[in-house]
Amino acid sequence: MGAGDHEQLGLDLLDPAFSAPALHRVTPARLAAWASCPRRYRLLYLDRPAPPRGGAWAHTTLGAVVHLALRSLFELVPSRRSPELAAQLVDRNWSDEGFRDAAQSADYRARARDWVAAIAAGPDGRTEPVALERGVREPVGTMLVEGRIDRVDVRDGESVVVDYKTGNVPTPERARDSQALALYALAAGPALRRPCHRVELHHVPTGEVAAWEHDDASLRGHRERAEHQAAEMAAAADALGDGGDPDVLFGVVTGTHCGTCPVRRNCAQGRAATPEPASWALLPS
Repeated sequence: MGAGDHEQLGLDLLDPAFSAPALHRVTPARLAAWASCPRRYRLLYLDRPAPPRGGAWAHTTLGAVVHLALRSLFELVPSRRSPELAAQLVDRNWSDEGFRDAAQSADYRARARDWVAAIAAGPDGRTEPVALERGVREPVGTMLVEGRIDRVDVRDGESVVVDYKTGNVPTPERARDSQALALYALAAGPALRRPCHRVELHHVPTGEVAAWEHDDASLRGHRERAEHQAAEMAAAADALGDGGDPDVLFGVVTGTHCGTCPVRRNCAQGRAATPEPASWALLPS
């Protein structure tokens, strides 16, 4: 019996008509787009050719630079994570995109240098993560959950999902309610072969940590909600492929989120709902 025969062992005993149900492929970003506005979801993920998007946002640039600097920092052994090197990692990854002018960019560059240097100097700087920017692709219920986790630690034999934030100071309730963190916990468990219930939001500017310890029931609630959304998304996409009306299948939901929607230029209702703020308006104060 060859290797191929071993791989098929048992499958020949199945009814020829049997086929396993396809898993709904999801990412936290896709689920969030669908929940906020189905039209946004369609424009971002389904329409081809993809419609043009808006320009860069300074707060997004800031967050991306900090994430890159922290990833590089934690890739080093703890003895090499000096505050001076941490600040240099911010410089190495810095971008001016979205900032009002050179002076504002320099101000936030200096802040980011201080933030990351403080992490290197503090107790978190001695942490040895088991995964950084970990890509996951794991079956979770009826879904195939995909995404990238900022950091995974191991404490007391369990995985801990860590997400960095540079905006408002997060709360434990925000960690509890985060669908993205819950799905990453559900995916990280089998991916890293350790149970995972704890999720944390690490606020880089202040060093504060907002944590939540899920139980099986709360994770199941997040999973079931995501499964319902994933089924809705798939059904709408299938109907669109069969010639359905995109405006009916993917209705617009307007609100303050329309101001920063990356595809607002393609949505008259969104542009009418709220003005677009300046590209630097959402920077932390």
